[in-house]
Amino acid sequence: MSYNILSQDLLEDNSHLYRHCRRPVLHWSFRFPNILKEIKHFDADVLCLQEVQEDHYGAEIRPSLESLGYHCEYKMRTGRKPDGCAICFKHSKFSLLSVNPVEFFRPDISLLDRDNVGLVLLLQPKIACAASPAICVANTHLLYNPRRGDIKLTQLAMLLAEISSVAHQKDGSFCPIVMCGDFNSVPGSPLYSFIKEGKLNYEGLPIGKIVITWLFKNLG
Repeated sequence: MSYNILSQDLLEDNSHLYRHCRRPVLHWSFRFPNILKEIKHFDADVLCLQEVQEDHYGAEIRPSLESLGYHCEYKMRTGRKPDGCAICFKHSKFSLLSVNPVEFFRPDISLLDRDNVGLVLLLQPKIACAASPAICVANTHLLYNPRRGDIKLTQLAMLLAEISSVAHQKDGSFCPIVMCGDFNSVPGSPLYSFIKEGKLNYEGLPIGKIVITWLFKNLG
């Protein structure tokens, strides 16, 4: 299950985006019980949550999910952002092998001056009948700005590089991969096509040579 639960601080900082909503339903005291109700209803083995506000995570979200049998890992955004990404899994179904946070911010690269993050876990299924390969689960929340597809693409490439490293096995193969997140993209967009097809036709795209050069130099 992948779910952007909307950080309350970000909601209030951008209240103009929610003028169509009745004010009472925007309060965290109303939203969180309903979010939790929905999580209980779907009863997913793995949850990938975005816009998880740090103070709410520590005080309410994590304790509530732990009471439902989940183990939670969290990566807060860099800078002064109040939120981050969480991956939570049923500890009755998986063992945790590794936790790999990903920070997209690079102070010396203008393309990577944003505070978005990702989180990659390696999980071992608890299956009694036979040996089962580990599963790589990734979660991220890419940049929102609809005019900066170049930044989104670079952030995605960094996440994919980390996934490749984590999922790579000793025999040269890759374990199964589940990639979730809020990619701030729509079907048919270059970013979506890149994820789906594993290639990017950048002819005519306003992403600039600097993006392509950086991707090939740093990610092969």
